[in-house]
Amino acid sequence: MRAPLARVGDLAEQIRGVTYAKGDASDEPRDGYVPILRAGNISDEGLSLSDLVFVPAARVSDRQFLKRNDVLVAASSGSLDVVGKAALVNSDVKAGFGAFCKVLRPGERVHPAYFAHFFKTPAYRGRVSALAAGANINNLRNEDLDDLTLPLPSAEEQHRIAGVLDRAEALRAKRRAALAQSDGLTQAIFLEMFGDPVSNPLKWPEHEMEALIDGGPQNGLYKPASEYGSGVPILRIDAFYDGVVTDLHSLKRVRITEPELALYALRTGDIVVNRVNSIEYLGKSALIPLLPEPIVFESNMMRISLRRDLVDSRWVIEFLQSPFIRGQLLNRAKRAVNQASVNQQDVKSLRLLAPPLHLQRSFAARAAAVDGLKSSHRASLAQLDALFASLQHRAFRGEV
Repeated sequence: MRAPLARVGDLAEQIRGVTYAKGDASDEPRDGYVPILRAGNISDEGLSLSDLVFVPAARVSDRQFLKRNDVLVAASSGSLDVVGKAALVNSDVKAGFGAFCKVLRPGERVHPAYFAHFFKTPAYRGRVSALAAGANINNLRNEDLDDLTLPLPSAEEQHRIAGVLDRAEALRAKRRAALAQSDGLTQAIFLEMFGDPVSNPLKWPEHEMEALIDGGPQNGLYKPASEYGSGVPILRIDAFYDGVVTDLHSLKRVRITEPELALYALRTGDIVVNRVNSIEYLGKSALIPLLPEPIVFESNMMRISLRRDLVDSRWVIEFLQSPFIRGQLLNRAKRAVNQASVNQQDVKSLRLLAPPLHLQRSFAARAAAVDGLKSSHRASLAQLDALFASLQHRAFRGEV
């Protein structure tokens, strides 16, 4: 027998956030001021206590200080991805929360962790997206939250379900932490072997990128939107990050001619560099992996083929992620409204250190081992995410 449904408004008190004028807020702590959490402090991993603002304590009522077991909800945002995000407050915090957020403070009828887990379910997220959509800003009204319903089994059953979901969430958190640690491992190996490129403590010789290029730089293919939808996959800038192509299987497709395919087809070991973007993403690059089928690249990036007798591609892509290269690109960037650009000559003139090829290949082998470890962590995390989603679905259908 399934548990009866209960309204959120009958289980928890809803508390509005703190309203304050922009001139009242400070980015730094001050005497007589208290921190305020905002929507950006809410993440899938919980609450972040960084990037706070501080307002006079007189602006915050006693009820507006966060308490253990509160659920903090982002109630207004320009993005549907943000509105509705929620996190459990694990302990009393001498902090308030902004007017674009709301707190749900559970009462005695519901187990706090069970209640908080409801706000992570796909069913909740789907309902929120439907409720919040607005013309300019997405809002959750008080009644939107109060009228949400969730199963309310016995107190003992709520406690048991919360424990199951807490343990599954803890496993996911550990796997995410392991993945985060491995993300920095490759850069640590690079610095250990070659030193900081800025100071170049090992006195490696320098070359301009042009001396290491076998082909290119070559700008990518432009096609109007009407040509997208079928044909050959095309690599776009949203498909790579931190030197890695993240997903070859969800690329958009574009209709092209055979000569265009011959001219713009990517090859394993090529490097692509973003040439037009907002300044923070300008110059991001990626190493092309083994390709399951012919793939071309879009016009806002350029493609480079390297001389394999002089450099190892895996070493070069790691070098291109360094602050040393980032600084050179920023110095060369041509800035316009909302975006910046670099050209082929800018990339050819980049200065790279040139340690012996055998050391570059040694680094590449060690980096490949780290890449394998990261792939294992990602696969494990994906399995844990699927398990957690299944447990959530079953728990709030009374099936766990």
